[in-house]
Amino acid sequence: MASSLLISIFLLLSQFIFSLSSPLPTETILDAAEILSDTGYVSMSLTLELVSDTLLPNSHSLTVFAPANPAFIHSGQPSLPLLQFHFSLLPLPLETLKSLPYGTEIPTMYVGRSLTVTSSPSDDRVSLNNVEITESPIFDDGLLIIYGIYEFFDLDFEVRNPLESNLGCGLSTPNPFSEASGVLRSVGYSVMAQFLDLQMLETKKSTMMTVFAPTDQVMLNSLSNYSKYSSMFLRHVVPCRLLWTDLVKFNDGTALPTYSDGFTINITRSGGILMLNRVPVYFPNMYLSDLLVVHGLRQTLAVSEGMQETAGASDEFGSSNEGNVPVNYEF
Repeated sequence: MASSLLISIFLLLSQFIFSLSSPLPTETILDAAEILSDTGYVSMSLTLELVSDTLLPNSHSLTVFAPANPAFIHSGQPSLPLLQFHFSLLPLPLETLKSLPYGTEIPTMYVGRSLTVTSSPSDDRVSLNNVEITESPIFDDGLLIIYGIYEFFDLDFEVRNPLESNLGCGLSTPNPFSEASGVLRSVGYSVMAQFLDLQMLETKKSTMMTVFAPTDQVMLNSLSNYSKYSSMFLRHVVPCRLLWTDLVKFNDGTALPTYSDGFTINITRSGGILMLNRVPVYFPNMYLSDLLVVHGLRQTLAVSEGMQETAGASDEFGSSNEGNVPVNYEF
């Protein structure tokens, strides 16, 4: 479940990033509609042409799951929410879909509703909401990708957690960081707020942490592909609660462990200014609670020259700099 949650977050962030690119050309959408018609998806072809000017004018990339003609005959013309449920603003090549673990959520144009991957990477076919997609795309130019499906997706589809169905206990808990994410959004740190909203770390109620949050623009410039998303966020999170007054007490050379395996944050000073991997803290104590502290940055934390990553620092806090590494307590 942790891996599917991580990838769901990456997909949401990718949707945000792709929204900054150029809109899809009208010619591309018309070409796709023609190919849909030629391959027997006449109803979806007409629907795509119909909504291209109203539903898709600002779409910068798109994956469409096109129901076959019999689905339209059986169900009739879909409502706008149901139609939006079949469009994702992400370009999702088949290789990506096949690699997604069971339970991964794919954001759709129907705000707040996602499709759920119900196949696993070892399966021959990809299925979403228990509906198989075609073995290859009907249309694919890199930014607009269309797959066929034999029926409409069910808006009320839910994946039941095995623990919930077998033991009568659910895993859903309120987001303990909703207040913090609201504060971050209000001051230009929406990307990090998104991670907190989705509880990427699946934290327990008693878990304390400190987040060093780069600004939105810096994060978007740094997130160029899926493989960087996890380490980018995790290396900005320390598994203990550190106020600004705690940080300034540390000596130069102190190494703070992070949730990114092997990555530590080195504390130094330059001209009397506290530096974290040579990055100054721009907004100390941006948010405070009993469990969470957030400090604002204007740069991302990277490995500095001469600094070596310390293996195994993320969970156990043991390292060659053991004397300088704080343990997992509130300071």
